[in-house]
This record gives sequence, structure tokens and C-alpha cells, in this order.
Amino acid sequence: MQSKVKNLREAKNLTQTELAEKSGLSLRTIQRIESGQNLKGFTLKAIAKALETEPENLLSKQENSIQIDRAKLINLSALSGLIIPFGGIIFPAILTYKTKDSTNRELGKSIICVQIILAFFVSVSLILSPFIQHWFSIKFPLFLVPLIAFIIIKLWIVIKNGISLNQNNTLSIKLKNNFL
Repeated sequence: MQSKVKNLREAKNLTQTELAEKSGLSLRTIQRIESGQNLKGFTLKAIAKALETEPENLLSKQENSIQIDRAKLINLSALSGLIIPFGGIIFPAILTYKTKDSTNRELGKSIICVQIILAFFVSVSLILSPFIQHWFSIKFPLFLVPLIAFIIIKLWIVIKNGISLNQNNTLSIKLKNNFL
């Protein structure tokens, strides 16, 4: 971050004093930022406005990835559905709606939508499996097929989305339109 603020300031031919005046911050604050202090909230917005750039442009990649950590936790919490019925919806929903960051909230909503669709299809198939088993006189416990498929699909979705969040800061498996 130090080099980003300093580079942008120098590209605009501003001294630290001029940037301080333009941003409404103290000279000492500008010096601390350029020496490596983290930018947050009002200070981040004031510096971005003074340098005529977006606040995200002043954050390092490491700080941007920290913002996605909540979405990674929401994605991982979907695995609770393997232990607790509908836990793959409930726990991600709780984490999503307690999140204040809009990016993580939207990612969380996308994760929940996929989990709701998955839970719906598995529930319907589990309800129908005994009837199908009876109609076709199948001796094998047919409910195991959707149950095993559910476990495999849920693991695959969570792993694939986790990898995508790590690499691209986005989800690879999501619906085109969220219904939440």
C-alpha cells in the first residue's frame, strides 16, 4: 500500500503536504500511510478522493483477499449440511446475514441459492425413492443412491467454489439469478 499511495501521489505531482490539504488529513497521517500503515474507512475514502481513484485501487492484493475470507467461511459452512439436515442452508444464511460487507453478502447469497436448489432436489428424490423402490420391486435400498449422490455433489460444489474463491475471488458454481 505504501508504494501505491506514494506512486499515485507522485504521479499527480503532489507533495505530502499538498495531499494532506487536499484530503483533509494531517501531514503526519499521510506520512504514516506512506510508511506502511493500513488504510481503512474515512482515511481510505479521503485519500482515494484526493488522488481521484477508487478506494480498491489503494488496497494491496492481500487486503483484497482478506475481504473474501468471510465468503470462504460461508462456503465451508455449507458442509454442515452433511451432518445436520438443512445445515448447509441455515449456517451459511446466518453467516451471510451477519456480514456487513456487500461483496461477501452477495457471494453468500449465491452459495445459499445453490444449496437450496441442491437440498430441494435431494429431499424430493429421498421422498420418491421408497415409492419407486416399491413400484419396481427393487430389493436394494434405493434411498442410498440420492444420499450418496448428495454427499458427492455437495463436496464437489464446496471444493470447486473454495478453489475459485482462492484463485479468482469469485464463485465458479452459482446461479445466473439469485432468488434471495
